[in-house]
Amino acid sequence: MTPTLPNQALPRRDEAFRAGETALLLVDMQRIWLEPGADPSHPERGPDHYFYRQTSSQTIPNQERLLAAARANGVEVLHTIIQSLTEDGRDRSLDHKLTPIHVPPSLPEGLPVASLAPVGDEIMLPKTSSGIFNSTNVDYLLKNLGIRYLVVVGVLTDQCVDMTVRDGADRGYLVTCVSDACATITQERHDVALKAFGGYCWVTGTDTVIDRFNALGKTA
Repeated sequence: MTPTLPNQALPRRDEAFRAGETALLLVDMQRIWLEPGADPSHPERGPDHYFYRQTSSQTIPNQERLLAAARANGVEVLHTIIQSLTEDGRDRSLDHKLTPIHVPPSLPEGLPVASLAPVGDEIMLPKTSSGIFNSTNVDYLLKNLGIRYLVVVGVLTDQCVDMTVRDGADRGYLVTCVSDACATITQERHDVALKAFGGYCWVTGTDTVIDRFNALGKTA
């Protein structure tokens, strides 16, 4: 039988981030989902829909602040987007074919919104599943980068963000979900999702994470 580690040997989910071991991951912050009228699956959603109002007024601005703090303090920044490897989408998962979800690599709207786009040599990974750990080599990359603390933001809270948090926790990362830098189709769905997967991560707000990022810069 494997001996159980004493509680004092285990980390806390909200323990302080460490320089060189912390990454910010932006999930699916693409024009196709965030610009009214761009999503072909939901033409009925106009600019006044809750999701667009929430992402434009809170989610995107908070992510812009998080990005600035991460870049200023040596936090690794990664992006993931839903995007097929082929123009006809034949490489997609069965789930994405059935839904259907297909964002070809040539589609400009498939890229992140301008203010959240990768800069320099930040890594962007295309995926064809809800969970980035299922259809990319992100686990391999994070381990190569020496990442232990994974800060997750993005859309949708109850779909791709949820999967990222749970899968990251299962693979041994200390995951933080920034609640006011995520969004989904309704406030109720957002709140229920955070409550459901909150046991897998530390749920906190943008201001707190920015303070943590800034603290890393002071120790560098």
